[in-house]
Amino acid sequence: MSVTTGLRRLVLGRRLASDQLQETLLPKRIALPIFGSDALSSVAYAPDEILLTLSLAGMAGFAFSWEIGVLVAVVMTIVVLSYRQTVHAYPSGGGAYEVATVNLGPNAGLTVASALLVDYVLTVAVSVSSGVQNAKSALPWLTGREGLVAMVVIIILMALNIRGVRESGTLFAFPTYAFIIGVIVMIAWGLIQIEVLGRPLQADSAQYQVVGDPRYDPFVGIAMVALLARAFSSGSAALTGVEAISNGVPAFRKPKSRNAATTLAMLGGVSITMLLGIIALANLTGVRMIEDGASYFTKDGQPVQVVERTVIGQLAETVFADFRPGFYFVVIVTMVVLFLAANTAFSGFPVLGSILGRDGFLPRQLHTRGDRLAYSNGIIMLAVAAIVLVLIFNADVTKLIQLYVVGVFVSFTLSQTGMIRHWTRHLKNETDPTKRPAMQRSRIINGIGVVCTAAVLIIVLISKFTHGAWAALLAMAILFGVMKLIKLHYVTVARETAWRPGDDRVLPSRVHAVVVVSKVTHPVVQAIMYAKASRPSTLEAITVEVDAEETQKLLLHWKSADLGLPLRVIASPYREVTGPIVKYVTTIQRSSPRDVVCVYIPEIVVGHWWEQPLHNQTGLLLRTRLHFAKGVMVTSVPYLLRSASVAKDRIARENPLAFRGIGTTQMQSDSQGDPTTVIPPSPKGNNG
Repeated sequence: MSVTTGLRRLVLGRRLASDQLQETLLPKRIALPIFGSDALSSVAYAPDEILLTLSLAGMAGFAFSWEIGVLVAVVMTIVVLSYRQTVHAYPSGGGAYEVATVNLGPNAGLTVASALLVDYVLTVAVSVSSGVQNAKSALPWLTGREGLVAMVVIIILMALNIRGVRESGTLFAFPTYAFIIGVIVMIAWGLIQIEVLGRPLQADSAQYQVVGDPRYDPFVGIAMVALLARAFSSGSAALTGVEAISNGVPAFRKPKSRNAATTLAMLGGVSITMLLGIIALANLTGVRMIEDGASYFTKDGQPVQVVERTVIGQLAETVFADFRPGFYFVVIVTMVVLFLAANTAFSGFPVLGSILGRDGFLPRQLHTRGDRLAYSNGIIMLAVAAIVLVLIFNADVTKLIQLYVVGVFVSFTLSQTGMIRHWTRHLKNETDPTKRPAMQRSRIINGIGVVCTAAVLIIVLISKFTHGAWAALLAMAILFGVMKLIKLHYVTVARETAWRPGDDRVLPSRVHAVVVVSKVTHPVVQAIMYAKASRPSTLEAITVEVDAEETQKLLLHWKSADLGLPLRVIASPYREVTGPIVKYVTTIQRSSPRDVVCVYIPEIVVGHWWEQPLHNQTGLLLRTRLHFAKGVMVTSVPYLLRSASVAKDRIARENPLAFRGIGTTQMQSDSQGDPTTVIPPSPKGNNG
């Protein structure tokens, strides 16, 4: 084992074979912290954002915090009930994207996908940034270094998630449950002291008065409605993460839908209890917060500078004034769970990215699982995007939160609209009188859900548009356009490369021995015809089985194509493509050292730089690996797309000598592989 391989195994753990996927499925107790940490942890910053926004109206604004908290809790209850219907109706894991695509069309599904992808990135950025801000209550030296600390935390979370969902969930379970227990105990003990023991608990900030923004003085009429709407939209951040369970149903143990629905109900109940408890206790203890630059603290009529702490930080210090370990426990578990809340996005983003990759809207590499059966490419992409955000905004939650929530409510609204059409369609065909009432009840729940989420979406757009929501909408629009272009490219390539029995089989004149096959396409057939013309002693095609279902489709297509040579299927329990091919090829060469093995790799030649990352990545890696094998030759068989032909003609016009003397055959090689299965050629096939 090389040093790099050893380090990789140390950091990521042992590789898992495809048939070990069952071992990674989650029980409810682990699924709750994995998929619910975002929604659970949002109670640590949603109350802050409510109070910060209300501070613009001065002391008069704080009186409305509990009404806004109750309204947010009502909307969360409706959304949880609505998504329970989604979990039962669409257990495949597509979530809102699948619901919208099936019932409202591809464009609606892509709108949901772009909204969720943007929101997942913001979830990581906001959660980690909020964790850094909470950590400052106990670690003041973090001030000024927030962005760098947040970046380090994101990198650690990325590494943990690449190790696999099950392992990261087990690791994250303890701090998540510690956070739940810590916050509920804090709320309960605070209320007992105030209501039962009669102790007048007062937060340190309660001694100050808050002077608001002059624009909201007096706090009546349109100004009042506008500010309350903005406070409600900021508090609605508490709903983010609720949809994650509907995207993660396949990760649950059987019965998947029932376990996912139960976990969703648990998530909703705990989140609502903590949110209302924190807001109630903040009201009773007089917690104050200000939006820097817009409102300020005064004491005895004079402005004062106050080192602000988060709502939970202030409550923990007030409730546990005589028990400092309690204060530190709540602050630390809040900090940790806010960091881990990003895990919800690390669970949801890669799964959604995998589905979009499968459907051709994102690079297909996102559909492939890594060594640990996690979607590693999606995890890395999410981490990079979130790091860029926290560095740009220096982990400032108040700035990042303005970009937040828009995407998730776009998803909520379209998803619930799709569910209404789903139930309406099924009710037209359902004749069983015992099932119709349940469907009608589900449609009513989703109907209430779409009304509420659409109303919240409108409020969010109106109240937050000029404060940063426009940037989130722009990001969604750009991502939507990029995904449409990627899909168009893949469709165009599929149309150009499609091959059917009866199409021309041109016989070039070149030597060959082994042809690498992934699908029966024009590039592959061209490589086979090219190889046949060389009249080798032996000739076969090989493919690596990374997906049993796709391999069976290939075998059927291979037999119907009647290409006149056997197809050898090389098993790959760890889903690696290059290693098994290299080992098989070098094994042939070692059996007769004086022979030369020639590997033919069909490749698509593109004409635009942005097309390069979408093709030939496996071929490039295979050529690199085979470069070091003695007695092995690699022949790249190029298939020019129209874009490449246009580019070539343009270059040839500019420089007539540009393509003279260019060859495609080179000496190359490497090692590794697994058991094989041989599919014989059709009896009526020919060797060209």
